[in-house]
Amino acid sequence: MRRSRLTGAPLSAIALALALALTGCGSGGGSGSGGGTDTTGAKRNPTPTAAAADRLEPLAAVPAPRLPVTVNSADGRKVTVASADRIVPLTGSLSEIVFTLGLGERVVARDVTATFEQAAKLPVVTRAHDVSAEGVLSLRPTLVLADTTTGPAEAIGQIRDAGIPLVVVDPAKSLADVGTRIDAVAGALGVPTAGAELKKRTEGRIDAVREEIPAGDADRSEDGGKDSRKDSRKDSGKDSRKDGGKDGRKPRVTFLYLRGSASVYLLGGRDSGASSLLEAAGAVDAGKESGLTKDFTAITSEALAKAAPDAILVMTKGLDSVGGMDGLVKIPGVAETPAGMDRRVITVDDGVLLNYGPRTDEVLRSIVKQLYANGK
Repeated sequence: MRRSRLTGAPLSAIALALALALTGCGSGGGSGSGGGTDTTGAKRNPTPTAAAADRLEPLAAVPAPRLPVTVNSADGRKVTVASADRIVPLTGSLSEIVFTLGLGERVVARDVTATFEQAAKLPVVTRAHDVSAEGVLSLRPTLVLADTTTGPAEAIGQIRDAGIPLVVVDPAKSLADVGTRIDAVAGALGVPTAGAELKKRTEGRIDAVREEIPAGDADRSEDGGKDSRKDSRKDSGKDSRKDGGKDGRKPRVTFLYLRGSASVYLLGGRDSGASSLLEAAGAVDAGKESGLTKDFTAITSEALAKAAPDAILVMTKGLDSVGGMDGLVKIPGVAETPAGMDRRVITVDDGVLLNYGPRTDEVLRSIVKQLYANGK
């Protein structure tokens, strides 16, 4: 597994899931936040947010960058940005922030994971999951944005050697990182006021989704310092699907990263990137809770039995890659879990699930609606 000069760490499955998820099963635009699969295996109707999730909502006022600025890059460098006229964000999540800040018309290229509508016609400057330095430089950018998972390191070096300002941003792995990441991008673009506005809007919308979680099922103490909700739900004999978990307890959800075409079947642990979303939705990350301390580990029947999930979270294309619900339950151990027996799957589009950015409220709302859907 190749190592990145930016981080000195292996680009493991978590980096793949965070930044490279879409093209593992093909390319194309995202379809939104997903609609979930019911107990019969049939697709539910998309949630209300799903229809709009592939188009971003920029701030109302287009900001004017105040440059030059000198910012701290996450790889330890200081970078001076003199112009934001031609921007190349090298991950889909960074593209989302730039466009949502209102500077989309200045973006001249995209990464394969930027699948939202406004970016669809931009040239792609990645080959498979790797940045093409030649492709980037041919577009004469005045600013390149990357994160610490972007590679290969040789391409990053070529771009810097050409004299292009390149700012590296720390990747987001939880809800707590959303505001920090927006601030970093806005600062590099010379629009800190717009960044503060976008951060306030995004965090406010995430908090609004938290309020929609059924009382007694959400512990909101993580990622934002919200007061924990006490479990006030009494055992009223409700169907476990209505309450999320059995007997009113918090539902247990396991995140599976699937790429059937490449025979990749992974179980998410503490560092998978999904824990923060699941916990914000009032669920227990069953992989993390069962003792999996790494990002991902190969799926085994024993590990799934220990996790004992009530529901399984998967990316939309990942589920498609294994043949849908019918294929999922054929993966060893899945059919024996409560989630497999009930055929309870939560699906979220690959292009937005782990971005932790301006559309995270839509992702969280989709998870909540699928997890606490009434009836079957």
